[in-house]
Amino acid sequence: MKELILVIAKALVDHPEEVRVEVKDDERSTIYQLSVHPEDVGKIIGKQGRIAKAIRTVVTSASVKSNKRVIVDIDS
Repeated sequence: MKELILVIAKALVDHPEEVRVEVKDDERSTIYQLSVHPEDVGKIIGKQGRIAKAIRTVVTSASVKSNKRVIVDIDS
């Protein structure tokens, strides 16, 4: 899942070398903390949050078998 988020994010930004994903696990959920260069935050979020919503939808769909809630959090 981490690799999926990295591939999608790196394709969207101008500074792919600064894309980072940290994973935090607990009993009920998995949180993927996506960090990008401050200039690229707008590209990851998109107009009215459409890109961020699409990324979250893809990740949620890919993790359907894990029986855990998946959260993608975006930071600069």
